[in-house]
Amino acid sequence: MTDFGSFFRRGGGFAILVVLGLAAAGCGDDAGPTSPSAVEPPPAAIAGPWAAELSAFDAQDRADPYRKNGVVFVGSSSIRFWDLDASFPGRDYLNRGFGGSQIADSVEYLDLLVLRHEPQAVVLYAGDNDIAAGKTPETVAADFAAFARDLHAELPAARLVFLAIKPSIARWELVDRMREANRLIADRTAADARLVYADVHTPMIGPDGRPRPDLLVGDGLHLSAAGYALWTEIVRPHLPE
Repeated sequence: MTDFGSFFRRGGGFAILVVLGLAAAGCGDDAGPTSPSAVEPPPAAIAGPWAAELSAFDAQDRADPYRKNGVVFVGSSSIRFWDLDASFPGRDYLNRGFGGSQIADSVEYLDLLVLRHEPQAVVLYAGDNDIAAGKTPETVAADFAAFARDLHAELPAARLVFLAIKPSIARWELVDRMREANRLIADRTAADARLVYADVHTPMIGPDGRPRPDLLVGDGLHLSAAGYALWTEIVRPHLPE
């Protein structure tokens, strides 16, 4: 029998959820007995370019609540396309990536994406689209600080793992700004034991000083299977047992 909960956690099934989930009645939260009151109410208005995806997440939470004290992956398309079940077999991690998003978008919808699940650890990848949209490294670092602040205001013990902004062929002209944003964020994580800077940037650079093509798909931007294997190796030691 198909494990639909696992399928949706991998980031798939948005079209099905949008059609079915928006009409679904609420249900509980946590791995034990559930009740409609266990899931926080949805935002008053989910609008913008991710309305369908965010509404689908909300519908999934009500139809198939994620256990508390788990691990939530959140951020842009590099998270959305990550097959967490394949990368972390035997682990039930929640994928809350939504393509094209920036750090500030995850801050805006933090309640829906993360806080309602009360995770013990969060893995965040974003910043790539931010720099491409013209944000300065200082703004990207400030948005990361806002994410950490709001997360720890509600979940003070949660670990936050930030995956460094990756180098890519498609956005190579932006690499200096990306590296500066990474440096600023790494400095901030060094001052707080709950924060982890996971450097996926450096090992994605080849001997020629350019992004390794084998780690990216044909668009020169998104990760290949080898890229995700590398990220998995780097992030796994930072996740709870």
